[in-house]
Amino acid sequence: MSIRRRVLLDWAAVVAATIALGWLADRAGVPAGYLFAAMLVGLGWALSAPARLRLPSNAFRVGQAVTGVAIGTFLRSSTLSDVGAHWLPVALVSVATLAATIVAGVVLARIGDVDRATASMGMVAGGASGIVAMADELGADDRLVAFMQYLRVLAVTLLTPLLVPLLFPGAVHGGAGSSAGGGPLLGTASGWALTIGASVAGVLAARPLRLPAASLLGPLLLTAALTLTGATSDVQVPPLAREAAFALIGLQIGLGFERNTIRRMGRLLAPVVLSVAALLAACFGFAWVLELTAHVSLLDAYLATTPGGLPAVLPLAYGSGANTTFVLAVQGLRLLVMILAAPAIVRWLLGGGRARRAATIPRP
Repeated sequence: MSIRRRVLLDWAAVVAATIALGWLADRAGVPAGYLFAAMLVGLGWALSAPARLRLPSNAFRVGQAVTGVAIGTFLRSSTLSDVGAHWLPVALVSVATLAATIVAGVVLARIGDVDRATASMGMVAGGASGIVAMADELGADDRLVAFMQYLRVLAVTLLTPLLVPLLFPGAVHGGAGSSAGGGPLLGTASGWALTIGASVAGVLAARPLRLPAASLLGPLLLTAALTLTGATSDVQVPPLAREAAFALIGLQIGLGFERNTIRRMGRLLAPVVLSVAALLAACFGFAWVLELTAHVSLLDAYLATTPGGLPAVLPLAYGSGANTTFVLAVQGLRLLVMILAAPAIVRWLLGGGRARRAATIPRP
């Protein structure tokens, strides 16, 4: 069999496995199910057939750009208006959450076998798909970042439905509706126009500005500006394009795995679990502060400040009688803050780390 034919057959098997596993993950309600599925498929392929497949760099950039557009459509002026007069405590809680993730990352880097950039990116609370997409370009190990991010998302997704009835026994449970509604698989013509146009224009505009992770942040910022001004009101990225982009990011990460990376994950499991637990406790404290300062219920504040797992939190907010638009507004605002601040934080931490290392190296 020729090498070209073998590669084509390999890719056909990878694509088929990703679609099948992604469909199952999506049906099970796994956040960014196709990204998670593609990462697992890529991991399995990388361990069983090392170095046989590599995702083209342009395909990964396409995945980043479409993911940026998808995240940018999340933040809408109509949703943010629900924050209203509470903008100051909401902003302070968002900044406090960001500070907590920085502290968690620094502590994790000290107690675990991981560098500061990777630890900090792994602990950022919100926008897991966006953080994972830019991790490699910021000098972090995107495989370990994905491991930490999705371990946190898994913890929030599993624990939140259990904690809400225990902490808020008076919550009214209605239908299990989800506000996430994926819509038709192929989407709409306006959705495709926004996805392609904002992806291309965002990348082209970001390069002269020298934005970090330009393929992701350029389209994200452009789309966020369009949605906040109402120019693309109610236009969504077609589910087919969004999930394909997530899958490209997942394959990029999964195919880069090595057996040594798996061993490092095993060593990191305990400190990461402890860090995630501390982050969950800190966010509950922020919820209490938000309840006192924004005059919202503790249930609303708790769901608004959970560190990630938004696709799981929104249906729960709806079913428990919480203020769903407030929860979405706070979570969406924090998601944008986290993704935009991550590059600056990593550069600051790396700069500090280099300065300290330089100070400890004796001069010749």
